[in-house]
Amino acid sequence: MTMLVPRRPQIPDWTAYLAQRAEHAQDARLARFFEAGTPSPDTPVRDVPMVALDMETTGLDARNHAIVSIGIVPFSLGRIQLSERRYWVVRPQRTLHAESVTFHHITHTDIEQAPEFGDVLEDLLEALQGRLVVVHYRHIERLFLDDSVKARLGEGLMFPMIDTMAVEARFQRQTWLARFKRWVGRPPASIRLFDSRARYGLPAYQGHHALTDALATAELLQAQVAHHYEPEMPIGQLWT
Repeated sequence: MTMLVPRRPQIPDWTAYLAQRAEHAQDARLARFFEAGTPSPDTPVRDVPMVALDMETTGLDARNHAIVSIGIVPFSLGRIQLSERRYWVVRPQRTLHAESVTFHHITHTDIEQAPEFGDVLEDLLEALQGRLVVVHYRHIERLFLDDSVKARLGEGLMFPMIDTMAVEARFQRQTWLARFKRWVGRPPASIRLFDSRARYGLPAYQGHHALTDALATAELLQAQVAHHYEPEMPIGQLWT
């Protein structure tokens, strides 16, 4: 088992933050979501109910692009609850460009009769609330969700996440050996979802589908914890 104690950035007090948001949220859907809170940071990761989340978007800039699909898969360290998976295609308010279609394969025909993001927001919040959200690269999911909710409700949506890309970076890019390899000119290890899964012997899935990538992210976290951590580790050491 790899043992590593990397330097970690200052993590917000998510318990206090969510309680404060619950008290002041103007929208009832957001209030219910924040009231559900999050597990205490000292809860062992084995005891935490989680949900993997992935979104496909029209681009990478939340200010100029939009969400086109959302996939979620509830899970824990010992079980993936595929029967409770959810998947939505949503109609973006911004133009769907041809180059984005080549990635997520969602076409103008697919979105023509699809609901708008605001129409699925309540169902999405209900599926996420009370669970710790797990993503691969939080700077997409977190920013797009926050901006999309702000645009419709005038108040944002922030909550703790486990970022499997950040977890992988701790072991593939932040160790002394990884730093030495870069110093001698070797390229850094890829921490993309496909390549990260391959390191743990997980099967290769077709990427750029929100539901498949959510499942892939859930499996990746299970493998990361099994290889690098103990199930008794406090969840506060993983979330961000």
